[in-house]
Amino acid sequence: MANSLNRRNWIKSSAFMAGGLAFFSGTINKLAAMPARVFKSSERSLNDKEVITNAGFELKARLLANENPFGPSAAAKKAMQETLDKSYQYPFMLLPQLYGKIAAYEGVKSQNILMDAGSTPLLLAAAMYFTKGGKTVITGDPSYDDLPSRAEALEGKWVKVPLTADYKLDLDAMEAKVDSNTGLVYVCNPNNPTATIVDTEKLKAFCERVSKKTTVFVDEAYIDYLPDPQASTMISQVKAGNNVIVARTFSKLYGFAGLRLGYIITQPETVKIFGKYTTQSWSITATTLAAALAAYREEAFLQDTLKKTNASKEYLYSVLKKEGYDYIPSSANFVMFPLKMDGQKFVGEMMKRGVGIRNWKLNGKDWCRVSIGRMDEMEAFADAFKQLS
Repeated sequence: MANSLNRRNWIKSSAFMAGGLAFFSGTINKLAAMPARVFKSSERSLNDKEVITNAGFELKARLLANENPFGPSAAAKKAMQETLDKSYQYPFMLLPQLYGKIAAYEGVKSQNILMDAGSTPLLLAAAMYFTKGGKTVITGDPSYDDLPSRAEALEGKWVKVPLTADYKLDLDAMEAKVDSNTGLVYVCNPNNPTATIVDTEKLKAFCERVSKKTTVFVDEAYIDYLPDPQASTMISQVKAGNNVIVARTFSKLYGFAGLRLGYIITQPETVKIFGKYTTQSWSITATTLAAALAAYREEAFLQDTLKKTNASKEYLYSVLKKEGYDYIPSSANFVMFPLKMDGQKFVGEMMKRGVGIRNWKLNGKDWCRVSIGRMDEMEAFADAFKQLS
């Protein structure tokens, strides 16, 4: 019947409630046509997924992917279980509820938000759109490379800017690289892999200036580990109407890395652009949405997880100091320190002892990044590390 609400119209209607979004837009065909990129080991360090896949050992301590080993919360687990009986249904009503909950807390509108199954598809969408036609993406070096590496594998170009002497993003140098061919400036704050954070007021001024020239993408995946995330976020720049995208994820402090849920907060016009390159929230499962609704801003759980993370971090600091190693003070759930042996050899030897960690080349030297785990995992790291240090 012409007046009946068919399935597709219902989907579109529900998406509208979640932020004025439409449903699929040929994204699947676009993704299928994308060229795959195969990295050689000589090009860069292996990423987290590759390290896990190639491990080949039973891990006592999985400290290589910046996961939260304390989550998700009991309330999130209960919500997932209760949702299973109706998991045959599309989660039409859960989406607008979660959009509304996030919008209310952040003081924005649902139209400013776009969620997806983790941050990865949103980073991919940014790479696809903002660097098409050979545009450049400017990042710190090193920094999280998912977005720029995908851009480079497609049509974009990657401009890398060295960090400051104290291992922070060099905002002045990054701004100096902006020109007429810049499609995007990517700021990971706190930065991965260094776990450093830039001055909030300086970053706000940077966003105000640079967003007049190009789009600024601020990845705040680890911001929940800061003492006062609301004081450090760049969502205020979105509220001010600037051309800024802020990315958030449930993968870290909320413990949703395996559940997959991330989102961006930006201008409604930018949300519409992302909608052309994503599935517009419809790849998120009902169980994940239910868990997120139960867990979002669950302050007691978040504070408890943060307390345990910081305790494990302090223990790691003490181990490194005792063994005579320096480290970069961390504003996230991982710590980076310089090695006294070849980085790849160190990773391999730690793997043989059941401890997974990551290595980087920074300023021509070998460094290790250790994700913060449970105390038993940190003790396993300490035991293996003492055998090699």
